[in-house]
Formats: sequence, structure tokens, C-alpha cells
Amino acid sequence: MADTESRSPNPDASCLVDWSTWMPNMRANLVFIVEDGRVLLIHKKTGLGAGKINGPGGKLEAGETPLEAAIREVEEELCIIPEALEEMGVLRFAFRDGLHLHCTVFRSGGFRGEPTETIEAKPEWFDFDRIPYDRMWADDIHWLPGMLQGKKFDAWFEFDEESMLAHRIDWIG
Repeated sequence: MADTESRSPNPDASCLVDWSTWMPNMRANLVFIVEDGRVLLIHKKTGLGAGKINGPGGKLEAGETPLEAAIREVEEELCIIPEALEEMGVLRFAFRDGLHLHCTVFRSGGFRGEPTETIEAKPEWFDFDRIPYDRMWADDIHWLPGMLQGKKFDAWFEFDEESMLAHRIDWIG
């Protein structure tokens, strides 16, 4: 049975997304490499979320699977190759500006190479209890701690620019 966490701070339900008809217009991925109670995050320098801390990842290219794109993006952003990737969940975002993002989240317990700063990202390890959620997207604090502990999930978020308006998370298992 799944546990559910929901929050809709706006009592006007008419402004919420109809998820039954929602369709993504962008597909992406995020990868979280964990080892010894730490997670490898990036200071994002370019694209959506520039200036924030997040996991490495990015958009799928034509013909790529989420897994293929995850490996490619980590290699491009950090010059490492993640190993033993496990799909942990899906994030669905509806932004008021029209962006509808479907993001597959992966967890990895290892990698080859040395995390290296690139034009896109600066890597940094964080202990699980010292993750700087105040410098991340508003949704991260709701699903990332559970995912880091090995919980799988499905999640839906509505945003107006950087403000989260509503969310739902179904924990699987």
C-alpha cells in the first residue's frame, strides 16, 4: 500500500492542474549518486534551475531512453560515469508558464572517474543531514530524503515560476 503526502496551499481548486489530462512537453532525468551517507549534488550553472543545487541530469535527446540520457548527462556535467543506476521515481511538474516536465529520478551507488567541474556544473558532496534544501527547488525537501533512504515514489507538483503551489507524493512499497 502506498503512503501519500499532499499539500495544496491554495484553497481555490480551480487553479490546480487536471493531472488526468496533463501531458509532458519536456522529458528529463535526475541522478543522485550516494555513498556512505552522502550524496553528490551540483551547483547548476546553466539551463532550467541555474544557480540552484540539484542532482546532475537533463533533457532526453531524440531516441534516448531515460537511463541512456541519465548516463550521458552525468558524464557531460561531471566527467564521471554512474554505475548501477536504479529508477526510483517520477516527478511531474506543471509550471504556470506552460512547461510540463516529466522527470525520471535515478539513484546510483557508484561511479567511475573523478567528479570534475564543467561549464554546466560544479560537484559537491553533502551529508544526508546537511543537504542545503534552502538553495534547491521547493519540491526537493518533500521527496529527496525518502528517495535517499531507498523509497520509490510517484510525484506531482504545480509551480508558478519558483513558487510551489501544490504537490502530491505517492510512496511505493
